[in-house]
Amino acid sequence: MTLTELKYIVAVARERHFGKAAEACYVSQPTLSVAVKKLEEELDVKLFERSANEVAVTALGQEIVRQAQSVLEQAAAIKEMAKRGKNPLAGALTLGVIYTISPYLLPSLVRQMIEHTPEMPLMLQENFTVKLLDMLRTGEIDCAILAEPFPDAGLAVAPLYDEPFYAAVPMKHPFANQTSVTSEQLKNETMLLLGSGHCFRDHVLEVCPEFARFSSNAEGIRKSFEGSSLETIKHMVAAGMGVTLVPRLSVPKEALQLKPKRQRQDEAYIKYLPFEGDPPTRRVVLAWRRSFTRYEAIAALRNAIYACELPGVTRLS
Repeated sequence: MTLTELKYIVAVARERHFGKAAEACYVSQPTLSVAVKKLEEELDVKLFERSANEVAVTALGQEIVRQAQSVLEQAAAIKEMAKRGKNPLAGALTLGVIYTISPYLLPSLVRQMIEHTPEMPLMLQENFTVKLLDMLRTGEIDCAILAEPFPDAGLAVAPLYDEPFYAAVPMKHPFANQTSVTSEQLKNETMLLLGSGHCFRDHVLEVCPEFARFSSNAEGIRKSFEGSSLETIKHMVAAGMGVTLVPRLSVPKEALQLKPKRQRQDEAYIKYLPFEGDPPTRRVVLAWRRSFTRYEAIAALRNAIYACELPGVTRLS
């Protein structure tokens, strides 16, 4: 039994597909398949049920895969101990970020990391919350920037900031003459939503729950439309197709100036409005496995995030 074989079975269990697992491990599919078969023969157990379309993990296989992941983490911890003895911040840090945060935080965060910890480059992975949680559990990434709530996965979590939502409306919309908006006013509007899988979609539906009934059937096409990213949805708002909610960091600085200067052409057709009273917010956190040993790396990453310009959010410690 080798660590490489354990790595292979963890990958197959995660991907549910030998070809995709081989690609993730940077080996050919025959190489991976032979190694998995060799391990099954050595253990005299069947780890996977194979079919034409899918690979399923057997009940005993699930236990063995969990133990294999633990062994791989312990082996990685030995290497990390050696690195930390020389330089606690030496080596890349693999960071996952959800889609509705990465475009607005990463440009500043990467600059901060280059300036203050150049010996610890960020390896970045952008994905959905559910996928990033899976990648955290399997050790594919070291830590992740997520928005609460998310399923409790036994992770260590540190709060970063609370971020309010703004309403984005077309410049020719009647709301554009207002200085603020209420969730009640949005009830009769055509709401533009992110597609399924985005946690920000759920945040919007919490603020405007009446749109939940329109988000999964044909009738709803008349009341809500979906986009693949916040930036795509902003284009749709600029085109006058409806309104949406966006996180504060996604609002261009120029859009909130009394006399906007040099706005991007499509942004010039959008008015961003705060909510009256207590605005709806999301809490952004940093999560990592409790078994992750590079404490100094996590601390350095948090410091870099706090050093970023985060207009309009409430920093947490």
